[in-house]
Amino acid sequence: MACSGLNIPCDENSSIYVFDTIFADIGDDQSIANSLSTFSSHMLHIIQIIKHATENSLILVDELGSGTDPLEGSHLAISILDHFKTIKSLVIATTHYQELKQYALVTDGFENASVEFDIATLTPTYRLLIGVPGKSNAFEISKKLGLDENIIAKAQKHMTSHQINFENLLKTIYDDKILIEKQKTEIGKELERITILRKSLENENEIIKQQETTLIYNAKIEARNILLDAKEEANQIIKQMKSSMNHKELENARNTLNTKIKTMDLTVPTTLNVSKNTLTPKQIKPDMEVLVTTLNQNGIVLSYPSKSNEVQVQVGNLKMNVAIKNLKIPNNINKNNNSSMVNYIKNSSISKTKMIKSEINVIGLNVEEALFVIDKFLDDACLAKLQTVRIVHGKGTGKLRNGIHRFLKNHPHVQSFRLGTYGEGEMGVTVIELK
Repeated sequence: MACSGLNIPCDENSSIYVFDTIFADIGDDQSIANSLSTFSSHMLHIIQIIKHATENSLILVDELGSGTDPLEGSHLAISILDHFKTIKSLVIATTHYQELKQYALVTDGFENASVEFDIATLTPTYRLLIGVPGKSNAFEISKKLGLDENIIAKAQKHMTSHQINFENLLKTIYDDKILIEKQKTEIGKELERITILRKSLENENEIIKQQETTLIYNAKIEARNILLDAKEEANQIIKQMKSSMNHKELENARNTLNTKIKTMDLTVPTTLNVSKNTLTPKQIKPDMEVLVTTLNQNGIVLSYPSKSNEVQVQVGNLKMNVAIKNLKIPNNINKNNNSSMVNYIKNSSISKTKMIKSEINVIGLNVEEALFVIDKFLDDACLAKLQTVRIVHGKGTGKLRNGIHRFLKNHPHVQSFRLGTYGEGEMGVTVIELK
C-alpha cells in the first residue's frame, strides 16, 4: 500500500520498511494423496522458507511447531525462530505454547504480544498489547460455552504447579496491562483538560497585562496633552509680558518647558506592540481600517505593503507611509480613545472659531505626528478666518522643518509660507499666509 501511494492505517512518523520477499505458512495443507500430515505440510513450507529467507525478508508463521507432540513441537519452534533471528529476518509467529511465551520473556530479540479478549462477550477488542503474552482462556471460554464445570475442574487438577503458576503470572500481567492502559487514557484526558485550563489562564493574564499597559500609555498621553496646553498658555503670557519683563529670562523658561516635553517618555510599551491585534503583511489590503499605534488613531490603508514593509495610510486628511509593525487591528478601546497626542485640539474648551490660537508648537514631535497636528490646526485656523499663523518647529537638524515645508506646498489652505525667527534669532518658525 505504501509503495503504491495509498494511505495506510498507522500513526504519524511511523517507519515503512520495504521487504525483498514475504513468506507465509498459514492454514493446513495436509494431503492424503501425498501422505502429508498437518505437521509434515507445515514443515515443508518452513524448510523452503529457511532456504530462501534473508535479512530483508518478512516471515509470517501460524502456530509454529503444531501438529505433533507439544513438547517436541515447542522446542523445535524455538530452534527455528533462533535460526531466523541469526539471519536477522523479521518474523511474526502465533502460538499457544507456554514454552515459546516463556522463551520470549527472557530472550533478547524476541517480544511477546497479544490481542485483548473480552471474556464476558467472548469477542476480541482488537487492541494490540505489546509486551504481554497472550492467555489461552481455554477454561473460561469452555465454561461460557456450557461445558460441565466438573470436567473443567478435573482438567485444572491435571495441570502441574509450574503450569498453574505460569498461567496465573500471565493473568496478572494481562490484568495489570489492561488497568495501566485505562489509567493511561484517563491521565491523557486530565492532561488535555489541564492544558486547556493553562492556556485559558495565560490568555486572561495577557488581557490583564494589555489593559494595564494601555492605561499606562493613555496616562502618558494625557500628561503630555496637559503639558502642551500649559505650554500654549505660557507662550501667550510671554507675548503679553515681553514689554514689561526681561525677554531672555522668559525665553529660557519657555525653553525649559520645551525640554520637559521632548524628554517625556512616550514609548509605546512592548506588550502593546505584541498584541494579538498585530497585523502581518499578508493580512493588509487596500481599503481596510487599521490603527496607527504611533498616533493612536484609526486610518484607511491605501496601498499594498512595499518591499520595505511599509504601506500608505490615510489618517483624516493626511496621507503617510507607515511601517507595518506600527499597525494593528482596531478595537473598541482604540476607536473610542480620546487620549491621542493630537486630540488636545478637539477637547480644548476654547472655541475653535472664536479664540483659535494663531501659533502652534510641534517641537518634540516626529514628522508624522507633527503633520497630523498641523493639518488639524490649519483646518481650525481657516474656520476661524485667520490670515496668518505660525508653526514653531525649532531649528535642530532641519528634518522636522523640511517635512513640514513639503507638506505645506500642497496643502489646500496655504497661500504661501516663509521662515521666521524663534528664540534668539534662530530660524525655528514657519509663518503661513492662509487662503
